[in-house]
Amino acid sequence: MGEHSREHLSRKDSIWIQTGREGQELDAGSATGKSLGVFTSGGDSQGMNSAVRAVVRMGSFLGCKVYYIKEGYQGMVDGGDHIIEASWASSSGIMQKGGTVIGSARCADFRQREGRLKAAKNLIDKNITNLVVIGGDGSLTGANLFRQEWNSLLDELKATDRITDEQRKSCSSINIVGMVGSIDNDFCGTDMTIGTDSALHRIIESVDSISTTASSHQRAFVLEVMGRHCGYLALVAALATEADWVLIPECPPDKGWEKTLCKKLSAEREMGLRLNIVIIAEGAIDIEGNPITANMVKDLITNELKYDTRVTVLGHVQRGGKPTAFDRILGARMGAEAVLALMDAKPDTPACVVSLDGNQTVRVPLMECVERTKSVQEAMNKKNFQEAVRLRGKSFQNNLATYLRLSKLRPPKVMCDPTGQVCSSGKKLAVMNIGAPACGANAAVRSFVRFALTKGYTVLGIHDSFDGLLYGDILRAVEPVKPIGWTDVHGWTCQGGSLLGTKKCTAARYGLDKVAEKLKEHDISGLLIIGGFEAYHSALQMAEARSKYDAFCIPMVVIPCTISNNVPGTDFSLGADTALNEIADICDRIKQSATGTKRRVFIVEVMGGYCGYLATMAGLAGGADAAYIYEDPFNITNLRDDVVHLKNKIIQLGVQRGLILRNENANANYTTDFIHQMFSEEGKGSFTCRKNVLGHMQQGGVPSPFDRNYGTKMASKAVDYMITKVEENTTEDGKIKSCTKDSAVLLGMCRRQLLFTPLEDLRGITDFEKRLPKQQWWLSLVRPLLRIMTKHSNETYRADAILTNVDLEDDDNA
Repeated sequence: MGEHSREHLSRKDSIWIQTGREGQELDAGSATGKSLGVFTSGGDSQGMNSAVRAVVRMGSFLGCKVYYIKEGYQGMVDGGDHIIEASWASSSGIMQKGGTVIGSARCADFRQREGRLKAAKNLIDKNITNLVVIGGDGSLTGANLFRQEWNSLLDELKATDRITDEQRKSCSSINIVGMVGSIDNDFCGTDMTIGTDSALHRIIESVDSISTTASSHQRAFVLEVMGRHCGYLALVAALATEADWVLIPECPPDKGWEKTLCKKLSAEREMGLRLNIVIIAEGAIDIEGNPITANMVKDLITNELKYDTRVTVLGHVQRGGKPTAFDRILGARMGAEAVLALMDAKPDTPACVVSLDGNQTVRVPLMECVERTKSVQEAMNKKNFQEAVRLRGKSFQNNLATYLRLSKLRPPKVMCDPTGQVCSSGKKLAVMNIGAPACGANAAVRSFVRFALTKGYTVLGIHDSFDGLLYGDILRAVEPVKPIGWTDVHGWTCQGGSLLGTKKCTAARYGLDKVAEKLKEHDISGLLIIGGFEAYHSALQMAEARSKYDAFCIPMVVIPCTISNNVPGTDFSLGADTALNEIADICDRIKQSATGTKRRVFIVEVMGGYCGYLATMAGLAGGADAAYIYEDPFNITNLRDDVVHLKNKIIQLGVQRGLILRNENANANYTTDFIHQMFSEEGKGSFTCRKNVLGHMQQGGVPSPFDRNYGTKMASKAVDYMITKVEENTTEDGKIKSCTKDSAVLLGMCRRQLLFTPLEDLRGITDFEKRLPKQQWWLSLVRPLLRIMTKHSNETYRADAILTNVDLEDDDNA
């Protein structure tokens, strides 16, 4: 491993990981004279092109010669026109395309030593001694074997006079770095593989579409998804679509599952539901290891329940389509890190794989991960399914645990009304939305309601935020604060917006005394608030007023849900992933329009308040030339330089389009109109300019698989935490008295963990004027990469080069 990060070694799920160089200083041209090749191998997956593009552009930034090796290992063996030098312009316009533009092929020749001899000769002819391989575990294993044999291959080539002494000396070693491109997410050692998120989108789109026709005809559908050896796609799809049953190879059903399945589906119909969805991985098996097929499940339902049942096999549609924003960003970050890993490598450096650990790219030993991946199948072959699940890693375990918990939920038997609302415990938990609408909120409400009901609690839905709580009787024709029943939340997971209703306003604006009075009136024992910065701020205001108002002395949990991703205490907020996909999709269409009209630059304004997360991430996912944000100050000189960059790109390189993103509050003076007018004037003769303000379409759409799954898991943890605090703080007379700081918390994702952070602890790291966290993880990791990907030659790849507006204000205060 490289000298720079020996101190940054740790274990992840028993695999050694090394922190990557993302965000560290790196000067342009520092690797001049080196050559590297990039190829894709095995099955294709969405996001591979983004990774290829990043390899080319990071390699070019460092001064390397970069070569495309077309058609995978077959192209390496065949040589000739299959190995061509890449350029910055040749990698333009590919990241939004699915599949792999440089081709992929199975190669029997490379399995033989003679084939590997030909491949080595072709690489030496181009002086390529560094390889980036994008593929599955088979492709990575082949690359490692190639590396191990390299010296013997060179000796044989030299002995037969196919290479010279000088070539033997200059190409004496080869270094390998891999990236996993696989829709199955079946590789141990990374949280996500390139293509998985896009495949999940295809599955969820299909299930959502099928659900409408199934409901119309009261049908049951059995959907088969890919996953011959791994059930990740089926498992997460089941969570994200409210599927009634899922069958995966790692967790086969118990004996007698047929009867249990029929009982479950029958119970759903008895509650008035009009459809049933069963999702099955293509490699599903029973506890004895016997295959379970989609047709077997269909015949079971048809024969036992007499339901009209259909089978849909999604097949290769899951591999198709354009990549999601996540896969584009993942490919870009991994591709850049792969090049850095190669430049750090020594002749004796073991081959590694670039992986994702939380929100950071890391390097993990290639063969250690391959062996662990193989051991999963070995465990399943031995029917040691518990071990197979453990080997899959924490992410898989958490998803499975959430699904199993949800699948065992049943409507309470003790009911007080026809909706199934139970009141056996006598305690009431309430849920409300505060802030702008964002996708994922409804999934969280559904999960919270059903988990709480099965614990014996009444759940009150507070409609229209504080408006409904305080003035609902006047403003609404229906009851504004009322119990939510089991079936009331059916189908909420797949719906965008806020079905409870929401408003952007804090508790203090309405009067804390009035809010306290209403909470006391409804006898609320615990409160879940789902929303953005206003939700966090409102909960903090109520927590800090506990000494004045006993009604606030209850457990309160905030789940951050905002497209702006500007809430402290979490790396990701619900809704941001869906919004990123909406923006990336719109940018694709805009770029297509620019290509059709030739030499056109678009200035696009995105939401986010003062937070530049959306602009930065969408810029990386959309291939933007620049993204102007509040946290990274810019001036007229920067704008002028970007005009020059666009002229060079369009005139000299022949790329016919440009894209500039601007956060809505990036700068009070350099507005979207100003930038549009300036670029229009300065670009005369080189390009024309157009302006787009995306507006509220960024808040719309159907929730992404990530936001559905994330909301479900967050609410599940929130229920457990809240009920524990309620029980711990119930007095002898049955009242709730909860005043400790750990009873008013925000639930957020920090790296790979969901953590409860006291609201009191978050105050000190919050900029309330600009509604921002004072530290944001993406600012130092992604911003420099965005500039490098767009060929801003004067950049250094350095985290601490970014002096934020928050930093400047802190200096002024000091």
